[in-house]
Parts: sequence; structure tokens; C-alpha cells
Amino acid sequence: MPHPVRWGLAACVALSLTACTATSGEQPPTAATTPGTTPSPTVASPSPAPAVDHALADLEDELDARIGVAALDTGTDETVEHRADERWGYASTVKVFVVAELLRTTTAEQRAEQVTWSQEDVDAAGYAPVTGDHVDGGLTLDELAEAAVRDSDNAATNILFEHIGGPEGLRAAFERLGDRTTEPARTEPDLNTVEPGSTADTTTPAAFTADLDAVLHGGRLDPQDVDRLVEWMTGNATGDALVRAGAPDGWTVADKSGGAGALRHDVAVVTPPGREPIVLTVLTEREDADAGSADALVEQVAATVLDRFR
Repeated sequence: MPHPVRWGLAACVALSLTACTATSGEQPPTAATTPGTTPSPTVASPSPAPAVDHALADLEDELDARIGVAALDTGTDETVEHRADERWGYASTVKVFVVAELLRTTTAEQRAEQVTWSQEDVDAAGYAPVTGDHVDGGLTLDELAEAAVRDSDNAATNILFEHIGGPEGLRAAFERLGDRTTEPARTEPDLNTVEPGSTADTTTPAAFTADLDAVLHGGRLDPQDVDRLVEWMTGNATGDALVRAGAPDGWTVADKSGGAGALRHDVAVVTPPGREPIVLTVLTEREDADAGSADALVEQVAATVLDRFR
């Protein structure tokens, strides 16, 4: 099936874990915990490519990490998976799906309307680099959606949550995509803290890859809204050191990153020249990682997985 959109921006190559020092533009909460390795009960996935699976297992051992991957080549249906049915707190990666549901449920005219909020809303959200500068005049819903994806603005995300029916509205959106694994429960910043043993605000790599593929390639959105969402993902300010850094030269990357405590994630659509896109979810957990090494882990995972599709 021809892909409905084309993406710009060449991806850069920086494959060394030790050489990468870029840090994320996101500012994750400090009190996050992670949910352990409770398996998803609903998805039965095919066996991963053995060489990649072994390489990722070696990386886990080397770095004392847990790595979850689900990659789908939309042109060939080839998959690469590692711990694809285990759960992680999804952190800010969920913002791309909040925005997708806003695009599905509103018209361009509705999204052009001005929205306002209070300083208290900004303070409660914890991280608001765009909305914090526009308390007086407000922004349009389109501008808030762009801020949620490109800048990972928490206050913008909470305003969008209000327009899609809150976490319950997002849960219903996932169910319409066929996803009964992902469990939205709270808004920002609380969704970043997952209590041990809880499945609230968690997903699996397999679920998020299927969801992103359905949103972008399944006819769920009008083509112009797909273009708009991918444009925001392509220009996001928080992903340069993640999948984009691990992609081969000349491959374009549109992504949404996330991070909280020990977690560092990226969900992406990666397009090789002249080929159909690869949908990729990378979820990682490393207890002792600083921001740079956490980013480098995602980069190395992406490089390992995408090399399988060369």
C-alpha cells in the first residue's frame, strides 16, 4: 500500500554508546517508579529475528538494562521484537496518541479556536516550556497539539486530555484501534509514576507499534491530519539523540520520546529511501542511567534493530 505522506529531515548516525552525550529536551519527573515485567495478556507475537534478539540481550546484560522493542516493516510485514509483550510505563510517548485522538475528533475550524489556561494549570503540570510563556493570551488547539508533540509540554497535553474525554476517552481511542493492552489512567504529571505491580498508565512495545501503525496507515485520520501529525513528530525537539541518532544516514525519522525516572523511550516511524516506512517502538529501563547514557541506550537499540532492515 503506498504510504500517504513523505517525511523530510535526514537522520544522523551516531552509533557509539560511549560517544553520545546528547541529552533530551524533556524534563522527566523525579519520583517515577516502574512496573516490573508483568507480561501483556492479550498479544501473542512471532519470534524475533534471532541475531537482533541476542544482540539486545547482550546489551541488557552489559548495561544492566531492560529493553523492549517492536518493529514492523510496513512494506514486507517483517517484524523484529524483544520483550515485546512486557509492560512499561509509557511516560510522554502517549502524547502522540492524545494528539491523534484530538485530530480525529475535531475539525480544523475547532482547532483554530483560541484556548486559555491559568498559571496554576502550568504549575501543576510540572513541565510547560510553551504554555508557560502564553498564560496571558493562550494558544489555539493546533498550537497546543504541536507543543505536546514537539516540546512534550505537559500543560498542553492536559488541555488536550480535556478535549478528548480525559484518560477514559483515550482508553476508548486505544480500544477503537484494537488495543486492549494499554491502560490510560491519569494525566500529567501523575501518569509518569507507575506503582510496582500496577498496570495503570502502561503499555507494551507490541501494542504501541500496532497503535502507531493504525493511526498513521490505517485510515483512522484524514490524510491532511496524518501529514500534520507526522510533521510535528518530524520536528520534535526531544528526539535528536534517540531513534533519529541511531538511524542509518538518509533514513528519515518522525518520533515522540518519553522519559521518567529509570525509563527512556521513543516511538517512531522510520522511512528508508524508496521504501515503505518502519514503525518502531523502543522502551528502555536502566536504574543507574543519567540522561546522556539513557539516550545512548535508545540510540544503540535503534541502530541494532534498524540495521536488520537494511
